[in-house]
Amino acid sequence: MDELSVGVLSALVGLAGGTIMGLAVRLGDFCTLGAIESTVYGSDQTRIRMWGVALGVAIFGTFLLSSFGGLDIDRTLYHAVSWNPWASIFGGLLFGYGMAYAGNCGFSALARIGGGDLRALVVAIVLAIFAGMTLGGPLAYLRAALFPQDAAFGPQGFGDLFLQVTGSSPLILATIIAILLFGWGISYRNLRQSPASLFWSVMVGLAIVSGWWGTSVIARESLGAIDLQSYSFTVPLGRTLGYVMTATAGGLSFSVGSVLGVVFGGFLGSLIKGHFRWEACEDPQELGRQMFGAAMMGIGGVIALGCSIGQGLSAFSTLAYSAPVSLTAIGVGAVIGLRRLVSGFQPD
Repeated sequence: MDELSVGVLSALVGLAGGTIMGLAVRLGDFCTLGAIESTVYGSDQTRIRMWGVALGVAIFGTFLLSSFGGLDIDRTLYHAVSWNPWASIFGGLLFGYGMAYAGNCGFSALARIGGGDLRALVVAIVLAIFAGMTLGGPLAYLRAALFPQDAAFGPQGFGDLFLQVTGSSPLILATIIAILLFGWGISYRNLRQSPASLFWSVMVGLAIVSGWWGTSVIARESLGAIDLQSYSFTVPLGRTLGYVMTATAGGLSFSVGSVLGVVFGGFLGSLIKGHFRWEACEDPQELGRQMFGAAMMGIGGVIALGCSIGQGLSAFSTLAYSAPVSLTAIGVGAVIGLRRLVSGFQPD
């Protein structure tokens, strides 16, 4: 830290894990919307089971880190703010519905940008703008009135609740949940027969843990100069857009590094597979639909305090109350959105 600033170090931590996650999209086909689509319409659970593996690794790794004093879970965003169930439900539904309309979430859009997809660039920019508008712009007043975010009072996660009720270490509960999720994932034969998918699922889980570990080390050495963070791609997209435009909007940070890392990982992955090519949208109607979906994701992700990755993996890795509710709402919203696109709610 004598050589590099706190912001640069945080960005490097975000860049490292973000690169791994971008590679996971390209080389392991790790994708939130893709997992939902293939499960509901393709009768293939490989990608949804990948989430089980990633979650199992992330939960166990996070609580193991915490048990050794490497992470204070109560200082993370998902435990420092009092959980608002209605925000999780409404924000999650809005994000999931928008994800279906946009064709991918912010995380997948970044990896696709790395592969030359200019449509994904439009999605990412619109998502970033509406996230900023909802966080601190004109929509912030309405968000604060409808979904206030108060300081936490009492346990905000199942780990703390387990400790209060049983007096036992939260690591015990985390280990049980991690084993169940990991076991559910690898019990699917198609996943076991795909070493690449299994490997990159594990790597995504480890990337989540690396975010918590890296920012914890920097926060401790800098006497709390940064917040404890792991990967999420709603507000960080807005912050990255601000930094790219002004180079002073918060400066370099974990958020900026994570966003650029996923783009870089997506680029490397597309080169390795030979899939890099420039793509643009030729249908104005399709572009309008994707922009509409991106706007919904930006608003919903801020209300829910995270996207499919922020709540679905990072918050879930801390066993925050908000995580399973938000992730379920995102899934339901995506299924409704996909149904609207595929059938228009018309009878078969």
